[in-house]
Amino acid sequence: MKVEQIKLTEKNRESGSFEAIAKLQPQLVLVFGATSFFKKQQFVDRLKKETKAIHIVGCSTAGEIANDGVSDNSCVVTGVHFDVDPQIVIAKTSSKGIDDSRSAGEKLGSQLAGSKCHSVFLISKGVNINGSALIEGLKSKIPDSTLITGGLAGDHAAFQMTYTLHGAEVDSDMILALGFQNTSVHCSFGSMGGWEKFGPMRKVTQATGNILHTLDGQPALSVYKEYLGSYADQLPGIGLLFPLEVRSTESDVHGGLIRTILGVDEKTGSLILAGDIHENTFVRLMNAKNEGLVKGAHEAAKLANRFSNEHDKLSILISCVGRKLVMGPDVEDEIDAVRGVIESSTLTGFYSNGEICPSGAVTNCLLHNQTMTITTISEAG
Repeated sequence: MKVEQIKLTEKNRESGSFEAIAKLQPQLVLVFGATSFFKKQQFVDRLKKETKAIHIVGCSTAGEIANDGVSDNSCVVTGVHFDVDPQIVIAKTSSKGIDDSRSAGEKLGSQLAGSKCHSVFLISKGVNINGSALIEGLKSKIPDSTLITGGLAGDHAAFQMTYTLHGAEVDSDMILALGFQNTSVHCSFGSMGGWEKFGPMRKVTQATGNILHTLDGQPALSVYKEYLGSYADQLPGIGLLFPLEVRSTESDVHGGLIRTILGVDEKTGSLILAGDIHENTFVRLMNAKNEGLVKGAHEAAKLANRFSNEHDKLSILISCVGRKLVMGPDVEDEIDAVRGVIESSTLTGFYSNGEICPSGAVTNCLLHNQTMTITTISEAG
């Protein structure tokens, strides 16, 4: 397997050369960039023509991850040539709204059902989508043994309009599933947060989909504001820095899912989360220090490395926009932590509106928030 990567900026968007990637004769090109790049059809057309790739997929981001670190307002283009035919299958659909999320997942799954995909990398629109329902719909149509990883596109924390790319087609409602059929292509995964909990557990007494209505019988927004204190005046934006940990029981000793607060409803006193939450589960407020988040990235890399082989590989890092906002200028530290663990790897990826990865077992793929999630792709020696 051979990998080439280039990074474009606004200045060289139209002049940057794709020659090194084209020489690879890539079967796959991954494109992660600022929204401005996807708004220029001329750039997208040139990308397809000059890379000469069989498959081109990607999305807009809340920050781009490349082999040399993190950048903003750039576009990272990574070409991959596999020594064997990876037998890639791409499923594509669109989702017009949150209520259509599970159906969109089922449509993707139905397109993949006749294939022999052992691993699927999912790239979804990042707003107006229920990532949990999307994943459940996809899982319902493909074998339980299929590994599913991926992420939700970003738009630099605006949460207004994201873009997904397939070939020279760009769309704000498109969702893609990239499947690998050849077992010589090996995919592994790892995901971890690193957030710290504070305050007591609260029981979810009323919830609908991704809307959290009440905690311990009280309006969820009121409870949340009480813990935020003076930070409450900065809602909803500040919610990215104070997510919720969700546990199945109050005494659950295992790490729970992290859910980001994307919005609030002052009229109903509800919190709008980035993924589903269920009644009779328990939540606790979380915050973070940079050291904890870097440690989380390090642990995610160890997990991905544990399942990966020793050969050259591509590592796709998908980290939450909330982590980037918390870490600020030190955000490079979490990328360095991954690089220090996963050797012989080219890094690419993006800061996202949600991360997709199994939690423990391959069959338990979930939507995560506020994690570092890593997918490694390599070939058998």
